[in-house]
Parts: sequence; C-alpha cells; structure tokens
Amino acid sequence: MNVLSSAAAPRRIMIVGAGQSGLQLALGLQQQGVQVTLVSNRSADDIRTGKVMSSQCMFGSSLQIERTLGIDFWAKGCPPVEGIGLSIPHLERQGEKIVDWAHRLDRIAQSVDQRVKIPGWMKLFAERGGEILFQEAGVAELEHWTQEQDLVIVAAGKGEIAQLFERDPERSPFDKPQRALALTYVHGMVPRPAYSAVNFNLIAGVGEYFVFPALSITGPCDIMVFEGLPGGPMDCWAEVRTPAEHLAKSKWILDTFVPWEAERCRDLRLTDDNGILAGRFAPTVRRPVGRLPSGRIVLGMGDVVCLNDPITGQGSNNAAKCALAYQRAILARGTAPFDAAFMQAAFDDYWQYAQHVVNWTNAMLQPPPPHVLELLGAAGAMPAVARRIVNGFDDPRDYADFFMDPDKAAAYLKSELQAEAA
Repeated sequence: MNVLSSAAAPRRIMIVGAGQSGLQLALGLQQQGVQVTLVSNRSADDIRTGKVMSSQCMFGSSLQIERTLGIDFWAKGCPPVEGIGLSIPHLERQGEKIVDWAHRLDRIAQSVDQRVKIPGWMKLFAERGGEILFQEAGVAELEHWTQEQDLVIVAAGKGEIAQLFERDPERSPFDKPQRALALTYVHGMVPRPAYSAVNFNLIAGVGEYFVFPALSITGPCDIMVFEGLPGGPMDCWAEVRTPAEHLAKSKWILDTFVPWEAERCRDLRLTDDNGILAGRFAPTVRRPVGRLPSGRIVLGMGDVVCLNDPITGQGSNNAAKCALAYQRAILARGTAPFDAAFMQAAFDDYWQYAQHVVNWTNAMLQPPPPHVLELLGAAGAMPAVARRIVNGFDDPRDYADFFMDPDKAAAYLKSELQAEAA
C-alpha cells in the first residue's frame, strides 16, 4: 500500500545531487509515491565516461538497503569482498611485518564503480517517470526551487552552495586535510589466497594503503587506495601528469613500503585512463539546515554535511544510511511542513549512527594509541577479536564498546582471554 494518503497531494521534493545518497533517496521516495525531481550537473554518459569518483566499498548492512529497494543490479556480477586483513610493516626490517592477520566478514562487502551504478540508477529513475534536470545548481536556483517544492535537499555541491551549511566546530576537529589521497583502478592483480579481502596496510610515519576487488566499467578489477601523511613520502601525486605516471607512482609506493603487496602487482594495467584520482580534503561535519539569502531553507545530506576521510571505507556506507534515515523521516512527516525543526530532527536521527563513524574515522587518522595497538596485535592470535574488529566496518557503532576507550578495550581483551582459558 502507498504510504501516502490517496486524498493528499503528493509531496514535491527536489534533490540536488545524483550520487549514492541523492539517487538512493530519490528512488526510495519514488517507490512510495512521492513526486521527486533530481538535479545533476552531469549526464549519465558524462559520468560513465568520466573519472572515477570514489572507492565505494559497501558493507553488508548498506548492501541490504539496496536489496530491500530492489536496486542492487550488480550483486551477481560484482566480485565479493569476503574479509578484511591488516598488516603493519616492521619499522627497521624491510619486508617484515609486526602484525599480519585477516578474518572473514559475517556478510560480504562489494564495490561497484559509481560510473557503473549511477548511470544505471539514473536510467531506472527516469523509466519510472522521474524528472532529472541536467544543470548546475547555485544559490539563485535554490531560491527558485524552494518556492516551487515542499522540500529541497542538497546532496552535492561546492563553492557557494557548500557555504550555506555552517561547519560544526565541535564535531570537526580538523581544519585541514589529514591525508594526501589517491585511487588507482587496475586489472592484472594476483588474487589474494584463501579468500578475497580488503588488504589494509598501516605504515607508521608514512600513511596507509589498502586494496580490494570491485566492478568497474571494464569488468572486475581491483581498487588501490593510497592515504599519505601530508609532507611524507606518500604525499607524492602533485607532479604526476599522466595515467602512466600515476600507475608507476602507485607501483613505486608498493615496492618501497609494502613489498608483499608489490608481489601481486607485477603485471598491473589501468582499467582505463580515467581509473585514477588524486586529491585531499579536510574531514568536516556541517549543520544540516542551510539558509538562503531570502531566509528560505534547504536540507543538507550525505557528504555535504558529513564528509569523512576514506581511511575507514565508510563514505558510500554513510551515504546509504543517511538516505535511509531521511527517507523514513520524510515518509513519517505526512502533510506537515518540512521546516527547520524537521530538518534538524532528520539529521539528528542519522547522526545517532554517523557520530560513531566520525569518531572512529577521525581516531584512525591519528597515531594509534597503545590500547588500539594491543587490540590489533591480539587479533592475530585471537580469532574472536579479529572477527569483532573486522565486522565493525559494517556497524561502527560497536567500536564504542571495545575499541575507542582504553578501559573498555582492556576489559574486552580480559574477557576474551578468560573465555579462551575456560
């Protein structure tokens, strides 16, 4: 049954931004009879033939949201990510590790290149009768749309649009980028033995490297993610000018810092010349209510209001959870106005989940404290600990109960040791 009363006129909602959060919300609302208009500054062909946008590894609960909506079109063709592994190189002995373990996820993860997913979702939205406006959106356009629509949601935007949403200093401890970031989509990587996984390498004083299988426009591939400390040896992308140089720099990092990963990468080739990306940004949480010069308001969503560093692989997962929270809030609103109180409440509901992602991600950008190193080391000998750490990627709320606090970590390890001894 349609959740909207047949006697009530359909709510008119405009979503600016056609990424994971904006399109997922548009499709979810569309299924429920809400009149949704989508705004994108790029067509499906522009996206399909453009540069990669993210690494987008989505874990079990996020994939379930897509399954429930019936929009998981690539589940069978996308390689599974069956586990997560962690390696920490020895600081003094080249090629040796002080930590090296892996554990299976309870539910597989998957990564579908947004150049595949977004055009597919756009096609479905249009086939269902949804309107997509292909244009740039600025403050003037938002002023116009807020007069026509019951609710305008901003799920993408830079410059003047982004400035509508005030930075929340209490939730944003960093005012500058914490990593120099790069992505390299490749074919030809030797598969990981035993089972597929995110191979995460934590390189003290240098940064992080992780890699996992995915589905791109050229078929199954692997995505290499580089997180270099600013000013360090992995902050090395500024002088890279061509796709070939980008691939060569990627291989140099592996040869230099994680030679066990380099062994899998002797015959690498790029998926395509657009399968590369480099940049940096400051992780930022913004207030969800954006006020236009006229005084009218818009609701911020996804990365617009909660932008995390990709070190924990939570970007697309956060976007999916935000879209679900907003969908529920909108449908529960009935015919009541979408005022500032509604907007704040919708975000607050999402923040009950997102705060744990933000706290964990920001902590991972700092040198690991002793209790975290102890947990990571113990996981190599204690499968129960490894399992809990690994599955926290699917539900980061659990980290508050054992990972983020030294006393809770000590109590947890004590309980696991007692369980093993029993």
